[in-house]
Order: sequence, then C-alpha cells, then structure tokens
Amino acid sequence: MKLISFSTYEGRSFGVVHDQSGSVFDLRKRLDGRFTDLKSLIAADALLEAQGVIGEGKKGDYPLAEVTFEPVIPNPDQIFCVGLNYAEHVTETGRETTENPVIFMRLPASQVGAGQPMLRPPESTQFDYEGEIAVIIGRGGRRITEADAWKHIAGYSCYNDGSVRDWQRHTGQWGPGKNFYRTGAFGPWMVTSDEIEPDATMTLVTRLNGQEVQRATTDMLIHGIAKQIAYLSTFTPLFPGDVIVTGTPGGVGAKRNPPLFMKAGDVVEVEVDRVGILRNPVADES
Repeated sequence: MKLISFSTYEGRSFGVVHDQSGSVFDLRKRLDGRFTDLKSLIAADALLEAQGVIGEGKKGDYPLAEVTFEPVIPNPDQIFCVGLNYAEHVTETGRETTENPVIFMRLPASQVGAGQPMLRPPESTQFDYEGEIAVIIGRGGRRITEADAWKHIAGYSCYNDGSVRDWQRHTGQWGPGKNFYRTGAFGPWMVTSDEIEPDATMTLVTRLNGQEVQRATTDMLIHGIAKQIAYLSTFTPLFPGDVIVTGTPGGVGAKRNPPLFMKAGDVVEVEVDRVGILRNPVADES
C-alpha cells in the first residue's frame, strides 16, 4: 500500500494511492475525519483500516496527477539523519568509520514533497544532493532491540538530504547546512512495511538531469536499519511518524572533480527500487 500526504484546492489531507486507476482515496474523508493526518493514522495502528477503503469498483477522490505532494510525514516529532554510513562516502570525505552511527537532525520546514522545488538559498552556490532511503516509524518505543526493530517500521520512502555544503562546514556541527528552508525532499509516498520484507536488499540510485551520480544497495550500509533503530531508541523514545534518513552513498557533488552542485533549472531524482522515484526541480529561493 502506498500512502501519501497531499494538498488540493480543498486543503491538506492524506490518502492511499490506487495504482490501477491512477487515483487517490482521501482518507480524511473516507474515515469520517477520525484522523487528522498520516501521522495520526499510523499512531492509531489503523493501516489495515486505510487499506479497506480501496475495493473493486470503488472510485478514487482525485486523480494522482492533480494533487500536490507534501512531505510524506509533514509533521514528524523527530527527523534523524545518519551520516557517513556507506564506505565509499566515508572514503571520499576523508573521514574514518565510526563504531556507532553519526547522527544529526533535520527540521520539518527543511523539506518539500515530490515535484516541489528544492530551493537553493542566496547565501550559497554549494547546493548538493544526497539520495537516501527513509524509514518511517510505526510503533514507538524505547530501547528497542535490533531483533525487534523491524516490528516498529510503518514503511519506507525516498529522501533527498539536500545540503548547503559551505554552511555545513562552518563548524563541526552540521545543522545549519542541513536545515535551510525547503532544501530537502521526502516522498513521493510511503510503501508500507508489509510489502518489503525485513532486511530486504533495496537499491538506491540518484540522478541529476538524467545522469546517474549515486548507486548503492542497503547491504552496503555500515550501520544497518535495525541497528539505527536500536541506537536511536536507546537515548530517546521513538514515536509513530518519526523519520530515520539512513545515509547517502558515495558520489556526492562536493567530492567530484570538478564539484557538481545543483542549480536553478536542474532536476534531481532519488529512486529506491522497492518504493518509487522522488523527483524534484531545483529553483533559487527568491
């Protein structure tokens, strides 16, 4: 099942994508307003109820092509990002592999949905792509073991951890370069975990203007998804709708010769073979 957050002329909502008809079933309408957003649906463990709104002969509420995609979870309590988590990326940055995951945070306002412009700020021309796989937490918890981690996943999505490199390097703390307004992208939808078996190998590809610039598989992760969940939940509770951005592979623009940074008019794609394609234009922030 593919779940999205979206907006139309009627406002913001969330729904199920029906591939056969190319339409969206509006879950706020279909479930009588009992859930305000996708995060509240996940928190109520109501995914099976959501699946029940699609049936043979039922008609969707909107054509998929006519909705505006919002970030899959527009209002997560926490967005955790894992840095330096593929060996090739560690090598190209001149860093060392760490015993535990490198963690930094993103803010919800730093994200856009699929199809929406990722904004290059006027303060920098070093706007870089980072294709990643996002994990959305379903069942929250504290001190979750690696063995139990897969039970806590609601689904998976694509993520572009757009980075303003010179601001990222201002100090040893990466926060500013990772949190400029609308520089990251999250979508287009969440594929529920019942469609992707635990510890399945997924392929991640990033393309800039049609040129492949990154490729990796999840079996290449230094710190796997289960370890990430266990580690994060040790120091803080995880909540339904929390997002874990699992790491980018080698090939980032800043480490190419010459550097390859995104600019207005570019189109960047992040594809995860078991999820879909997150596609965004790049524009200058006005």
